[in-house]
Amino acid sequence: MREFLIRWFVTTLSVMGAAWVIPGVSYDSTGTLIGAALMLGIINALVRPVLLLLSLPFIIVTMGLFILVINALLLIFVSKIIPGFHVGGFWTALVAGIVIGIISWILSSFFRSSDGRVHPVTYHPSIKQAQGRIVTDDQ
Repeated sequence: MREFLIRWFVTTLSVMGAAWVIPGVSYDSTGTLIGAALMLGIINALVRPVLLLLSLPFIIVTMGLFILVINALLLIFVSKIIPGFHVGGFWTALVAGIVIGIISWILSSFFRSSDGRVHPVTYHPSIKQAQGRIVTDDQ
């Protein structure tokens, strides 16, 4: 449950950052922002993997750039579902998807450990200190 809340928080901050940076993305209230982030997370978890699998030939031909198109379409879909969350158009959604991805990546790096699990603190007892010796020119 904690991991889900952290991811939801990161997505909310990312969507808020995209709305702040990109003029065509807006939300009417904080509740709308939280709802849009939740819906985006649910759709990314359930629908996006199926779309990625179905569009695999396009992804291969475009060397992965078609994933940006899928992200933009999902963002437009969320804006149609959630009243009060607005995306100006396809190109706005494409840029917003890139911005949301970058902000999410940066924020998620603060919560992930080297094993891929989500940790809300920066201290990781599973990481051991290396034992070594110092080699100098005197020896």
